[in-house]
Amino acid sequence: MPREYSLERTRNIGIIAHIDAGKTTVTEGILYLTGKTHKIGAVHEGETQMDWMEQERERGITITSAATTCFWKPKQYSGEEHRINIIDTPGHIDFTVEVQRSLRVLDGACVIFDGKMGVEPQSETVWRQADKYNVPRMCFINKINQTGGDFYMSLKSIRERLSKDAYPIQLPIGFEKDINGVVDLIKMKAYTYKDFHDKELVESDVPDNMKEKCEQYRSELLEKVVEYDDVIMEKYLEGGEISQEEFVQAIRKATLSSKFYPVMGGDGRGVIVETMLDAVINFLPNPLDLPDTQGMDIKDHEIKITRKPSDEEPFAALAFKIATDPFVGTLTFFRVYSGVVKSGSYVLNSTKGDKERIGRIV
Repeated sequence: MPREYSLERTRNIGIIAHIDAGKTTVTEGILYLTGKTHKIGAVHEGETQMDWMEQERERGITITSAATTCFWKPKQYSGEEHRINIIDTPGHIDFTVEVQRSLRVLDGACVIFDGKMGVEPQSETVWRQADKYNVPRMCFINKINQTGGDFYMSLKSIRERLSKDAYPIQLPIGFEKDINGVVDLIKMKAYTYKDFHDKELVESDVPDNMKEKCEQYRSELLEKVVEYDDVIMEKYLEGGEISQEEFVQAIRKATLSSKFYPVMGGDGRGVIVETMLDAVINFLPNPLDLPDTQGMDIKDHEIKITRKPSDEEPFAALAFKIATDPFVGTLTFFRVYSGVVKSGSYVLNSTKGDKERIGRIV
């Protein structure tokens, strides 16, 4: 049976952050916009999809990582529909091991920051863990629409405390509660909304009072990303016009290097999240962008084995989480690195050295 969504059109991403930066809220916004849910669940009312444990809903925090799948067709830049597998991870320092386990199986990550606080202690911890596993990532500064929210202050703290190679690809329009959209620095277009519950953004020209600032940030961004693509770099140095496709391609290459981080910002509950979904598809890696998976022979640990991300290869997967569901029983979450698995097939559990039968796959 052929794949419904090719590997090129698949993204495996994680949402990571300090506690209370709004990870679960952003994920709820994603599920709402992609049509998985019909309303945005509020964390403080215990209605969210991703906080499924009783204890999480009671406390309004994420304790375990949850996984979900949604589908998105990019709006800002044309493209086909993609499948996005999302893991929402805990922000609490006590549950760091859950984050580490998840990071190991992700292709890319979206790091959420609280726009009122900038970089917080746990933001640094998850950032270093993502460095350890070499996970390409982008940043989303959330809550800039609240009193005390400041995109530029948060951007400054990311550059000072995490990486100087974090560059905005969009700037917010307005300040605090008056924020009503963003300027896309690639297309140099404004995208606005009347209410965060809107389903569509309205495209218009860049506001006059922001033109100069946007030009400055755009040229800084362009100057940085051309470093990652020799052909575009040459064209840029010769004074040639860089097309929108080339600009997007250069940002993608830069992001895949895990040394450059696109920065976005907005109200994570609402429609602005669609620009983040577009960025996930345009800039974060698909499974084929990453190096082949390395492992060792079960009988002789000295022998190294490589698996390509292909359906033709032997099956290899990593179980990264076990959850108990009251209706289904024990669920094992696993990331497939190569090959195909079907329900009813037998796989080798390398920890126990026994073959086990896969029951149903959900």
